[in-house]
Amino acid sequence: MSRPRLSKSTAPIAEHPTAALAPAASRAPTAPQVVKNSSAEHSWVVPEELNKKPVDGVLKALAGVPWSEARSAVLTGKVRVGGETVLDRLRYVYTGNVLSLHPAAPKPRTTQVKALDRDLIVYVDSEVVVVRKPTGISTVPFGDEEREEITLDALVRDVLSRRDKIRGRAELGVVQRLDKVTSGILVFARTFAAKKHLGQQLRDHSMHRRYLAIAHGDVQAATFRTYLVEDAGRGLRGSAASGRREGQLAVTHVTPIRKLNGATLVSCQLETGRTHQIRIHLSEVGHPLVGEKVYIKNYRGGEPISAPRLMLHAAELGFAHPSDDRPMSFTDEPPQDFQEVLNRLGS
Repeated sequence: MSRPRLSKSTAPIAEHPTAALAPAASRAPTAPQVVKNSSAEHSWVVPEELNKKPVDGVLKALAGVPWSEARSAVLTGKVRVGGETVLDRLRYVYTGNVLSLHPAAPKPRTTQVKALDRDLIVYVDSEVVVVRKPTGISTVPFGDEEREEITLDALVRDVLSRRDKIRGRAELGVVQRLDKVTSGILVFARTFAAKKHLGQQLRDHSMHRRYLAIAHGDVQAATFRTYLVEDAGRGLRGSAASGRREGQLAVTHVTPIRKLNGATLVSCQLETGRTHQIRIHLSEVGHPLVGEKVYIKNYRGGEPISAPRLMLHAAELGFAHPSDDRPMSFTDEPPQDFQEVLNRLGS
């Protein structure tokens, strides 16, 4: 089989820290099963030795291409798993998945806008837009994105511009953020007055936000009230020592919903909206979220449960509408990857 030709227009991308998980070219599996598919230049069935590896590393091993080309192929929308375009290069693939390479596929912006246009907007009017954020995409730019990555705010602007036939960029104000690995609903403001009104609701804790999460172990009902600091040790965010009021106050109300095999499905209601507060609060009491890769270093519960990403989903959102204070309420079911882990642990 000849080596696949990938686009040469994409720039090399720096190697990510989980690259060691994927086998080097010299250890690539012998004679991987190739699937004939007229719509793709090459397709493979993921073998056992590449089970639960990042998709860019698997493509590198199966196609025999350099890291830079494998990552560029993912980020430019040329790789599919089970027929679904994958744009997150750290997404795991599993034994039996069909991975295919499509060199002529459209660029990420075109792919994502078309794929998300129908499901992205939950509610929109002249003041606010409520959207459904998929996992694997940042809410706003942080300056460390790959060259080909697109952010949620840019996608929403694209959709609104086409919907309302706006010339140029649609106005959009950032009110809240979700982590790149978190899915769920959030609100953007469409006017300065709306952004100010919604921001005040966040500050006075009147905006309703409830998350669903799958956490390791047997989680009990609790309210966590700590002050989060940028470096609580080992360079990670965390709670300040007991009795010390430094950093930002973070309050999380946790309620168990369903006991699972080695884990618990929990509801997390926020009073505050600090960075990573749910992840930190549960990790610090020995219940890191399933799929956690940062706040898990001190986990003593044995082998962490595997998951394709962090099991955290913003399921409910409520606020007073900026124009007349009428109550607005929205809910969103967890996506398929969350449901699959939930079903696996519940069986």
